[in-house]
Amino acid sequence: MNRKEFLKLSGLAGAASVAAAAGVSATALGKPFGDGQETSVQGVEECVLIPSETAGPFPLDLSKDPSKFRQDMREDQAGVIHRMKMKIVSTSNCSPITNARVDLWHCNAYGYYSGFRTSGQNGSQDHTGATWLRGIQMTDGNGEVNFITIFPGWYPGRTIHMHFQVFLSSVLSVTSQLAYPVAETNALLTSNQPYAVAGPDPTPPSSDGVFADGYAMQTATLVTNTSAGGYDSFLQVAINAPSTGLINLEPETGGQFTLGQNYPNPFTSQTVVPFTLVSTSDVVLDIFDLAGRKVTSLRKSSLPPGPQTLTVNLATLGLADAAYVYQLEVTNNQGDFRQCKVMTRARN
Repeated sequence: MNRKEFLKLSGLAGAASVAAAAGVSATALGKPFGDGQETSVQGVEECVLIPSETAGPFPLDLSKDPSKFRQDMREDQAGVIHRMKMKIVSTSNCSPITNARVDLWHCNAYGYYSGFRTSGQNGSQDHTGATWLRGIQMTDGNGEVNFITIFPGWYPGRTIHMHFQVFLSSVLSVTSQLAYPVAETNALLTSNQPYAVAGPDPTPPSSDGVFADGYAMQTATLVTNTSAGGYDSFLQVAINAPSTGLINLEPETGGQFTLGQNYPNPFTSQTVVPFTLVSTSDVVLDIFDLAGRKVTSLRKSSLPPGPQTLTVNLATLGLADAAYVYQLEVTNNQGDFRQCKVMTRARN
């Protein structure tokens, strides 16, 4: 992910309208995404490398558009509300991977993708320029991302599925797809509109050529959320990654600094952000919530080379227990450079 551009365009301020635009929030939907449903499917091992699949003919790189950093990716699309939780872990020791970028996209209830002219249940339709049902999130301290979307429909030749990509330190790590259990999927399709008009999915995963080599590791759970309505899904995705931390490759820093993980993390009120400068620089530390709102900013001028820290106190701001994105901007005679990570506030 080009996080330099991704966060620079509007300081994340244009990011997400997350739930505001749709009049819904993660907390307003009831239990946490996938609560109680975070189990593996079909008894498979949980830390086996996720199979790679094609990105398909309809991917869009929206990482330079800060508004696509969002949990709620529905926009104006009709369909049953679907809360998708994914957990990204390392194959080496099953540890959660933080600060990874996850891109998720899928077709609408009628089998059409935004951004392209495609064929679905009602022939060919042109949705060039649209961006619905596409979103970007960064994993939190538990290695998790949460999306609010609608359940996808089917189109001829493919089972119902979603596409996703995982990036570590701006570098693509995996491209894959996820599917759903057949019985639960068809029960949803036949009992909810607008899916019931087209009926059950005619192509089960076992008959889908993309999943010809098996789909056990790519089958998400699918359960009814009785308290909030709609459906919840969960998928754990194991990727090749170091046993601790992320790979030391951050193109957006320009080699001018390294940004560490805040400590303690999670924290109750105050936390420290460590970083190391290569040369004398001005720095700005901005903190954003996941709706893209800047909650605080710290500035320091002419900091010398070497290890540095900035202390952040979120207790005085009256902020909720949640994940927040912190971005360090470094300016010196070599230019302007940025990098971001995720911190979590959690009271005892």
